[in-house]
Amino acid sequence: MAVVVQFFRRQRYLAIWLSGLLAAAVVLVAAFSAYSPLDRFNALVFDVYQQLKPREPAGSPVVVVDIDDVSLQARGQWPWPRTVVAEIVQRLSEAGAAAVGFDVLFAEPDRTSPAQTLLRLRELGYTILGSTGAPELDNDQALAATMREATVVTGLALAETTRKAPPKPKARFAYGGANPIDYLGAYEGSVANLPSLDEAASGIGVISFPPGSDGIVRQIPLVSRYGTDLYPALSMELLRVAQGVPTLAIRSTGASGESDTGNPGMIAIRNGDFTVPTTADATIWVYYSRKPVAQSLSVEAVLDPDNAKGLTEAVSGRIVLIGTSAIGLRDIIATPLSSAVPGVFVHAEIIDQIVGGTFLNRPDWAVGAELVLAALLAVLVLALLPWLPATGNAIVVALLIAAALAIGWVGFASYHLLLSPVLPVLLCVVAYGVGSGVRLLLSEREKRFIRAAFAQYLAPSLVQQLVDNPQRLILGGENREITLLFCDIRSFTGISEGLGAAELTEFLNNFLTPMTDILMRHGATIDKYMGDAIMAFWNAPVDVPDHRRRACDSLIEMEAALSEFNRTQPKPVAIGVGVNTGVCCVGNLGSRQRFDYSAIGDPVNVASRTEGMTKQYGLTNLVTDTTAEGAGGLAILEVDRVRLYGRDAATSVYTILGDAAYAATDEFVELKRVHDRFLQHYRAREFDKAGDDLALLRDMGPPGLAQLYRIYGHRIAHLSADPPGDDWDGTYTAEHK
Repeated sequence: MAVVVQFFRRQRYLAIWLSGLLAAAVVLVAAFSAYSPLDRFNALVFDVYQQLKPREPAGSPVVVVDIDDVSLQARGQWPWPRTVVAEIVQRLSEAGAAAVGFDVLFAEPDRTSPAQTLLRLRELGYTILGSTGAPELDNDQALAATMREATVVTGLALAETTRKAPPKPKARFAYGGANPIDYLGAYEGSVANLPSLDEAASGIGVISFPPGSDGIVRQIPLVSRYGTDLYPALSMELLRVAQGVPTLAIRSTGASGESDTGNPGMIAIRNGDFTVPTTADATIWVYYSRKPVAQSLSVEAVLDPDNAKGLTEAVSGRIVLIGTSAIGLRDIIATPLSSAVPGVFVHAEIIDQIVGGTFLNRPDWAVGAELVLAALLAVLVLALLPWLPATGNAIVVALLIAAALAIGWVGFASYHLLLSPVLPVLLCVVAYGVGSGVRLLLSEREKRFIRAAFAQYLAPSLVQQLVDNPQRLILGGENREITLLFCDIRSFTGISEGLGAAELTEFLNNFLTPMTDILMRHGATIDKYMGDAIMAFWNAPVDVPDHRRRACDSLIEMEAALSEFNRTQPKPVAIGVGVNTGVCCVGNLGSRQRFDYSAIGDPVNVASRTEGMTKQYGLTNLVTDTTAEGAGGLAILEVDRVRLYGRDAATSVYTILGDAAYAATDEFVELKRVHDRFLQHYRAREFDKAGDDLALLRDMGPPGLAQLYRIYGHRIAHLSADPPGDDWDGTYTAEHK
């Protein structure tokens, strides 16, 4: 049986580890597949980081001129006449703006331009004197002329849905290491301004935001490619133009001081006084601020002729971004901190972030570090899972998850690193969940086996202990100290001869049932029934610290139960009980086809021989000295020192006359005093004194000791007539079992 339990346990450990590792491997494969939501979850975690600790504004010189709802109500619907836009640019330039950037596109000619009106009239058949192409009649030309006199950066939208080529970039690029053309993905087309406006501008910057799969803008490309041309983002172009820098310097893998990993990518961009670290595909993680990073002015405040001084104070020496917050113009995006932010303010965030030098970094080794941490946590969980209780495992998993979360948070809060705990937590939870599930299933299987296997041997309470703590069952054969009890019916052969088969079966059942109940109630393991005999032991397979005392209490109750049993019998039935304590090998005995949980060893033979000696002494029970050590408080008398049949060593045997209450009576106290004195005289060869004590014992002793004292009477008579030699120590040698 224990071999089977051992198989279950080994199978459980192996199944837990293999199932947990397999589940973790499946999760890893799924996590890095093309359809994995891992990146999405990582991004959501990074959003939480920013929500918990948003960036502090750097106080960069950025102003947003807002085409807001108030301006639309005052100036009419968008698009406004380009002359109004030109007036805005002129006023900002006169107020000392370092650079003016448009987060809007002027892709079509101004329909309100006089030249356009005259052209439509001519198409209707009217005669128009003079040229319709005069610059003073073309609002777009007027805006272009104003742009030439100011420092303006126009916007550009690169897209995959059009094949229209963009204008040539204004910014020049230099690079060290791998050529960005070789590793940056290219756009197919663009939506640009009128060529005259882009030609008049000092710079052209990309204004389009590539949102994530959930529509949230987290990363912005600082450099984009169309064909062999590179275009800076609007924020980068404004910084370049405001500083008067002609060239942006790109550092790629393989540049001086940079390793060549074999996967070319961008490292950083130098823009005048500012160096911006990027990802390999030239993007930057936008670190948003919850506080305004730029002063916002309504267009009406810019066009107010009475606000010249205030406008100068607001924009002088500053970068000005022109965009819209009007909902109807639909330049509203979602960020990690807000579901609706005007796009122009995101450009302002990027400029402020670059000026402040605060960058979020998800290094190349981040994915590898997360993978290693995930694997370590999963292996640690699976390593501890079979050995710790359920509560302990839950605490360990909670601590490991907390550690993964803490690593990610400390990396962000202290070092601006984007390290995600998603994969470590996921692998930890999956390993724990699958491993715990398998452990539960196999544990239930093991418990069912233990319950079925030991229900016939142990009391229900002990069976439940094994079920709850299977580790208490040391599997295979084990050497441990146990107390053994043999019980046998006297003259059973004569009893069985007078009974039929059915009557004999009923007789044995009626006898064995109460005896078994007593033994199991005291925590005994029933080893076997041998006809009318019972073999039981304590302290295996579960620990029973007071196994000696429990065996002695059991035999007292068994004698009381025998009295009740005899009331139903035509003739009284007598029993003999032998008890011994010693170290035995306890485990499975039998063949591969059939085996039982039992005990073997010399103490078993001693217990059996001790039970057999009860017949000779006429006693109902005998316990050896190794058991008597734990019978303190009971009414116990030493019977003899016996060399049991087949053994060389002598064993002191005792008999138990009653419980602790009887042991405290004056009657027993006096009996024990005289009895112990008698044995002392007997073993000292003082046979006359021993005979006097024996005469007293015959008068004062209970009837159950009569045969014992008759035996001693015969011995004293024989020894007195034929005194023993000097080597005699009072030990009696048994001549049969």
